[in-house]
Amino acid sequence: MSRLKLKKTSSRVFFLFLFCLAMLSTGISFAQKQTKKDLENKKKQLQAEIEKTNQLLNETKKNKKLSLNQLVMLNKKISVREELIATINGEISELNKQIVENNESIKGLQNDLAKLKSEYAKLIYYAYKNQDAYSRLVFIFAASDFEQAFMRLKYLQQYSDYRHKQAERILSTKKNLNEKVQSLEERKSDQRVLLSSQEVEKHNLTSEKTEKEQVFSELQQQESKLKKDLEKKKQDAKKLQQAIQRIIEKELEKQLSQAPKGKPKSQKLILTPEAQLLSSSFATNKNKLPWPVAKGVISERFGTHPHPLMPNIDINNNGIDITTNNGSLTRAVFDGEVTGIANIPGAGQLVIIRHGDFLSVYANLKDVYVKSGEKIKTKQNIGSIIFDEDDSKTVLHFEIWKGQTKLDPEGWLYKNN
Repeated sequence: MSRLKLKKTSSRVFFLFLFCLAMLSTGISFAQKQTKKDLENKKKQLQAEIEKTNQLLNETKKNKKLSLNQLVMLNKKISVREELIATINGEISELNKQIVENNESIKGLQNDLAKLKSEYAKLIYYAYKNQDAYSRLVFIFAASDFEQAFMRLKYLQQYSDYRHKQAERILSTKKNLNEKVQSLEERKSDQRVLLSSQEVEKHNLTSEKTEKEQVFSELQQQESKLKKDLEKKKQDAKKLQQAIQRIIEKELEKQLSQAPKGKPKSQKLILTPEAQLLSSSFATNKNKLPWPVAKGVISERFGTHPHPLMPNIDINNNGIDITTNNGSLTRAVFDGEVTGIANIPGAGQLVIIRHGDFLSVYANLKDVYVKSGEKIKTKQNIGSIIFDEDDSKTVLHFEIWKGQTKLDPEGWLYKNN
């Protein structure tokens, strides 16, 4: 009897081990699926961004005159293409891991199946040797007392159940093995598709870099003109910042003039409860705000960075520039109130919308559809964007401020517009 109990205990430990191993494998598989899904989503987003950049680049190329915007769009497309190739490499790496793990799982299942079949064969042999009812009855009635007879009867029943379960485990292991083999073939097929896609993207990248070098070389011959354009852009940016600052100061002056006598004057806006609620709501929507255009790509990022043609010259951007299609409109990124409209000579108009403690700025506008003090809803059109005929480009300049601090708008916008 002690030998029987030992065998039963060992079997339980063995199957508990198998159960834990299965659960661990399921968890790993789930994590991999999540990673694979993330990579696939990112790949789709990058492919969509390349498509948008291609459309804008083709629009620029309609003008036979070579422009800096063409170089900017090429740089953007090359950057996204390189990220796409890196993402495909990540997918291939994940697939390689899964293929290795599938191979190991198949080997393990094959070993388990061999062991189960061997054990089942022994059970069948034992059952054959003791198949007649007389032997079983003798075994039961040979017990020294009723309790021992009962235990022997239970043993025979458990033995029979165990034999059936072993048969079920063999069938289950065979099924798992077949599924793993099929999964392995699918992974290998996916791998072949990805490797082919990778080669295509590398070929496209090489072509785009060659085109960029040609454009870069031709534009270098126009360096003097481009320096004049850059100087004008700097002056326009300075005028824009001055206009924004004047609007902010005007609001402060208005508030100070309305403050009760004897009350200490603050150098920042005091928000009403309604404005505080709007400010909190705006803050919680970081990374979720809709884009200020229906379609577009970021052609110049926030902060200081080298000029695309003249690396020794830095460009400082207090917001981001979004290149979009000719005829595009700009729209509000959140509910708010138009706090100021200004005209910048030679650089179009700008609109500032207040969202509690935050401001959103829309510049380089041709026509403005709103007026100062007007309540604005999210995605409401507020103006049309200037089309630059010389460079064949339509660019919105967009900024976000908190109080008097400039923020990087890219970190506030939804990642896939």
